[in-house]
Amino acid sequence: MSAVRSDGRDDRRRRFAYIRWTILGLFVLAMVLNYLSRSVLGVAAPMVLSEQSISSEQYSWITSAFQIGVMFQPLVGYFLDGVGLRLGFAVCAILWSLITMAHIFAQGWLPFAGLRLALGLTEGSAQPAGQKLIAEWFPARERGFAGGVYNIGASFGAVFAPMLVAWAVLMGSWRLAFVVAGALGLVWVAAWIVWYRAPAQHRRLGEAERGHIEQGQEAELTASGKRASLAQLVRRRDLWSIALPRMLADPVWGMLSFWMPLYLMRERGFDLKQLALFAWLPFLAADLGCLFGPAVVAYLQKRGVDLVDARRWAFSLGAVLMTAMTLVGLAANPYVALALLCVGGFAHQTLSVTVITMASDLFRRDEVATVAGFAGLAGNLGILIFTLALGKLVDQVGYGPFFVILGLLDLVGAALLWTLVRKRHVPAS
Repeated sequence: MSAVRSDGRDDRRRRFAYIRWTILGLFVLAMVLNYLSRSVLGVAAPMVLSEQSISSEQYSWITSAFQIGVMFQPLVGYFLDGVGLRLGFAVCAILWSLITMAHIFAQGWLPFAGLRLALGLTEGSAQPAGQKLIAEWFPARERGFAGGVYNIGASFGAVFAPMLVAWAVLMGSWRLAFVVAGALGLVWVAAWIVWYRAPAQHRRLGEAERGHIEQGQEAELTASGKRASLAQLVRRRDLWSIALPRMLADPVWGMLSFWMPLYLMRERGFDLKQLALFAWLPFLAADLGCLFGPAVVAYLQKRGVDLVDARRWAFSLGAVLMTAMTLVGLAANPYVALALLCVGGFAHQTLSVTVITMASDLFRRDEVATVAGFAGLAGNLGILIFTLALGKLVDQVGYGPFFVILGLLDLVGAALLWTLVRKRHVPAS
């Protein structure tokens, strides 16, 4: 039967077969812009530090300010769970875009640190929003792939950052990169407001797709009407089973995003041209990891492995691959070191998208963004601790010991994931 509007006209032209994938595609663009704007400073750091006489230790405080801001993710997630994604995420995107453009006025490390704090607070909305989106719009068996796809946006944002900064420098100033990244974010917000609605309100969602989404949702994870308080969620063991592995895993992303350009230029002799040509490769490898992790989960599920166990095995595989990072500092050839960094990027996203997606496997729809926010807090606390230690000690001991630490932390995270998670039964597809 065709849908009929109140004025009697056939409404079939208003329906699309795969609305959920257009929603995901729009969110991927948000992730690209989110990680582009946060990555610009890392690529521009060699020029910024030289121009403004900022030391390595002061730069560590700048990057740490961003991590402190992102650590408010539980509150941002609670905000998104309360007001909804359409309005809540639009507000966050507008704010981070304006703050990105404001970087052009910074003089000295303190103003940069203040801006990074504000940027982290607003950009920290991305992962909670992404988890809430896939929990609402995708059945359980598609969430791993959907989570991998939207996290590709994070990697692509970092891929484009070296190119954008190199172009901005050629045009006259690194500051132009911040203006472009912020302006693109404002354009994206307009598209989000026009197209995004929750499934229950989206007028172009057809009945067949609506049924596909609803039938694939776990009944026990449906929003209950009364939201759990933050204190109640903190007491849940499942929350810590996601948060602690995130705390151990995320320092790798901090290294790649904020410190790798400095490492390649100062320790490996790269110039700006080489940075533009090669610094994006670990993030391209990370994109492949975004797809590899869900593919491992799907492969195991088809062979009868429970969904949660399949995610744990995928995380463990990524942790084993991450041990390649221990060799970065020992590589004599700079391109071998770069290749090992690529393995690290691939391994990180293999395990990262896996553990991030578990929030939607273990928590109710009206808790997902908040739980993802708590996990993000833990992850960014890990980056903060690592960054402060690196900034304090790198000029004395070099980068080598830090690569060894990064290569081993995820093995501990895998052990925690196997120990702490209490499974909800989700049948293999």
